[in-house]
Amino acid sequence: MGLVLFMAAVLLVIGHLMGAPWRARLTMLAVLYAGVLLVQFTLPEGAGLRQATGGSPLPWLALGVVGLMVGGYAAGLGHLRARAQAAAETPGRTAGGTSPDSFSPVELERYARHIMLREVGGTGQKRLKAARVLVIGAGGLGSPVLLYLAAAGVGTLGVIDDDVVDNSNLQRQIIHTDARIGMPKVFSAQIAIEALNPFVTVRPYERRLTEEIAETLFSEYDLILDGTDNFDTRYLSNRAAVAAGKPLIAAAITQWEGQISLYDPARGGPCFQCVFPERPAPELVPSCAEAGVIAPLPGVLGTMMANEAIKHITGAGEGLRGRLMILDMLYADSRIIAVKPRKSCPICTGGDAETGTKT
Repeated sequence: MGLVLFMAAVLLVIGHLMGAPWRARLTMLAVLYAGVLLVQFTLPEGAGLRQATGGSPLPWLALGVVGLMVGGYAAGLGHLRARAQAAAETPGRTAGGTSPDSFSPVELERYARHIMLREVGGTGQKRLKAARVLVIGAGGLGSPVLLYLAAAGVGTLGVIDDDVVDNSNLQRQIIHTDARIGMPKVFSAQIAIEALNPFVTVRPYERRLTEEIAETLFSEYDLILDGTDNFDTRYLSNRAAVAAGKPLIAAAITQWEGQISLYDPARGGPCFQCVFPERPAPELVPSCAEAGVIAPLPGVLGTMMANEAIKHITGAGEGLRGRLMILDMLYADSRIIAVKPRKSCPICTGGDAETGTKT
């Protein structure tokens, strides 16, 4: 048996030196294998040639089964890769580069686990690449949002924040590092995002979101994610999103608890002010600096925001439009509350926004 394996190795080496394609090399091995089986099944037991090639056909049959399994697995992977390539490519792709709707081989490998998901596939991944998402805040919630949307392949990520990295942020704001203390958060986030995925375009805005810039800024994006820590900005984000007809995913955290929903009156859901018509008393919603926050909480809620964004962009599953999820990390409890447009809402008038329909 060792003699046959040696001959197989020699054939592979010769094929390599001659530059023969793999199909030709495998054909030579198949001929050798068939010859060995012929010897084993035709020559009588004890024959010298049969003894020299193993003495029994059973090991060779087992080797053949293993070879078929390995070959089938390799062929299956090749088929999946071809399907992914076909699904992700578009007729407009140019040689040596990629269009906004196509992927390089490196990108196909990077997003392979997404493309294999039935709910995402090549079509969903193309939607992610073409998507433009604005994240308000690069703090506790913004950190996981930005990292996971970048990893998922969202083509354009905007991030707006006027704060700088502080030592007290690093307990939970995982996109920043100790070496970047004092740096504007948007530029610190840009460094982390580009290091994670160079195929993503990052647009940092080192400023506070204001009424003067909100309308123009929101018009440049498809989806808005609010990870801020104050009601002034939340109400402002909601007003601007409703006016622009853009969906808004917003979350809030304090101590051990958090909440998240998708506010989209243009498509039949409530807006943020439908659900929270009045600002709560300050003592009821203390800030993280005042009340504290457990480190993983913004990671969990921020990751959920990123997941809701991916679902919204790709059309996968069921989102949180019309539903408010509340999470209690201290007691490992979660619940979902149905929320509806409020007819007396001064912002979306009960879902009858300019681009929406009344519910």
